[in-house]
Amino acid sequence: MRQDGGMPNRLAHETSPYLLQHADNPVDWWPWSAEAFEEARRRGVPVLLSVGYSSCHWCHVLATESFEDEAVAAYMNDHFVNIKVDREERPDVDAVYMEAVQAATGQGGWPMTVFMTPEAEPFYFGTYFPPAPRHGMPSFRQVLEGVRSAWAERRDEVAEVAGKIVRDLAGREIGYGDSSAPGEEELAGALLGLTREYDPRRGGFGGAPKFPPSMVIEFLLRHHARTGAEGALQMAVDTCERMARGGIYDQLGGGFARYSVDRDWVVPHFEKMLYDNALLCRVYAHLWRATGSELARRVAVETADFMVRELRTAEGGFASALDADSDDGSGKHVEGAYYVWTPQQLREVLGEEDAELAAQHFGVTGEGTFEQGASVLQLPQDEGVFDAGRIAGIRDRLLGARSARPAPGRDDKVVAAWNGLAVAALAETGAYFDRPDLVEAALGAADLLVRLHLDDHARLARTSKDGHMGANAGVLEDYADVAEGFLALASVTGEGVWLEFAGLLLDHVLDRFADPESGALYDTAADAEQLIRRPQDPTDNATPSGWTAAAGALLGYAAHTGSEPHRTAAERALGVVKALGPRVPRFIGWGLAVAEALLDGPREVAVVGPGLDDEGTKSLHRTALLGQAPGAVVAVGTPESDEFPLLADRPLLHGEPTAYVCRNFTCDAPTTEPERLRTALSG
Repeated sequence: MRQDGGMPNRLAHETSPYLLQHADNPVDWWPWSAEAFEEARRRGVPVLLSVGYSSCHWCHVLATESFEDEAVAAYMNDHFVNIKVDREERPDVDAVYMEAVQAATGQGGWPMTVFMTPEAEPFYFGTYFPPAPRHGMPSFRQVLEGVRSAWAERRDEVAEVAGKIVRDLAGREIGYGDSSAPGEEELAGALLGLTREYDPRRGGFGGAPKFPPSMVIEFLLRHHARTGAEGALQMAVDTCERMARGGIYDQLGGGFARYSVDRDWVVPHFEKMLYDNALLCRVYAHLWRATGSELARRVAVETADFMVRELRTAEGGFASALDADSDDGSGKHVEGAYYVWTPQQLREVLGEEDAELAAQHFGVTGEGTFEQGASVLQLPQDEGVFDAGRIAGIRDRLLGARSARPAPGRDDKVVAAWNGLAVAALAETGAYFDRPDLVEAALGAADLLVRLHLDDHARLARTSKDGHMGANAGVLEDYADVAEGFLALASVTGEGVWLEFAGLLLDHVLDRFADPESGALYDTAADAEQLIRRPQDPTDNATPSGWTAAAGALLGYAAHTGSEPHRTAAERALGVVKALGPRVPRFIGWGLAVAEALLDGPREVAVVGPGLDDEGTKSLHRTALLGQAPGAVVAVGTPESDEFPLLADRPLLHGEPTAYVCRNFTCDAPTTEPERLRTALSG
């Protein structure tokens, strides 16, 4: 029931936390559906599409200022059919209309506001509109009135604009030359391009806002492992250190915020996304594997622990996000309220002496580094100058005090793709650092994906919530990232069932997402709902693109099984990296990382022994997992095992646990010595 006594709108029947946040709006919202567009045709009115997500700060602002305003809502209801979409549930809808927004305005973001015809053809766009005109922006009410007037008085002109936009979008097909995979020249060109955009003083690439370059760092680590390029490693090391010491990293509870609003990583946009933390957990684990950095080890483990502690759901999956905003203690929802500190707040928790030490250690100043005299915690000085035991005690006390504050809201929907990323990160981090609990958490999430997201035909649902499968079909990134997670889990656990599940998902990629002529990949399946354009984007955003994630999973599966169709599909998909890598390397980092694996083989490691409980087998298996060869796959089991094709015809050497390192199923001499195996996988 709404505060005004009215009944909830149609969104009350949805499962998305973001849509449910708008269920009590006086706006007569519809979910994305054929019925909504039919209603617009029946009434002869345009459609207002509003796209956002649960942890989006400005989405909440727009809702409070406009969607909860009775007069604005009444105008929307009278003159539009209003559709609300959670971009995390429907990335295909978001991608198609965001492409139109960016093409028309040169920028994009959320909340996204799109006005369209009843045939779903867009003709006017925007993002956030204020409740009153300011800074040259019209008010939301003015926009509504302008669109209504144009629709009523200049319908032919509106139809002409909408038709042109749709035709322009249809002409934006991806072209990538000869479809051949990149070679040394293209990867060297990509590294040179990254070097030019690198910020040597602060780490990272480009200016503000600064996003964690997770996929680029994976490329840099793989390139260094394969070629020995020290400059690539240094960019990765310095960027990871500056992020870990900055405000974008939660110095008390672990885990990363979505991005930094400044170039120095000081002030974050405080929402914490599962995908960022899964990707960065894996990045720091791989950095530790390459360098032995204690900072990298600590951040990887703390980030894994954050995900398990604060994002794991009762069903064993991982929630999407924590909000940026929370109650500041006075009833107001304020961005960052949960995380920031003033000197006075430190004194109240720690007393004068420890508060002074904490302020020095965490960079808390009288003026503040954020807003209203508050500071975001950082590590501006070398940790070695402080008493480690005393700092640990201070950190625990501050974390305990913070946990008593009103916590940010949590978006509890489970997104398949992001859980696939989390499975890979937790499995590898658990294996590297002898944390079987993290491997168990990865297994729990993988089990949920199989039980709840896969139907009888191995088709994926995009989301679930509270143990119920969502209605929206999985997109390419879901199939690719879940397959990637299953492949990592297979390597870590020695359970071949995860390889089998990965193969089922990748068969769908080949059958339903790939263009059989060109090898290009689409973000939606051929039998998915038809939008005004079939979305197709090979470039990374905050996560690997579905296109390059699929290339990586296809290549890994081919290395495990020897499947030529999967390897050929991966190579063809990497043609886009050959075209884009030297030109825009920041935005195709995962594709570059996959290309490194292709150039290296990737290597196939088979470890055979009496069983994973055997110490000799465990030692070889751990050594194999810690090998730095780009994209190497690992199979472990007994010589009699039929779960992994890599184990076939791999006998023990002199009756001892034995490792085989192969490329394209052609193997070097087997070894029983971990040190020799380490050398064989050193890059």
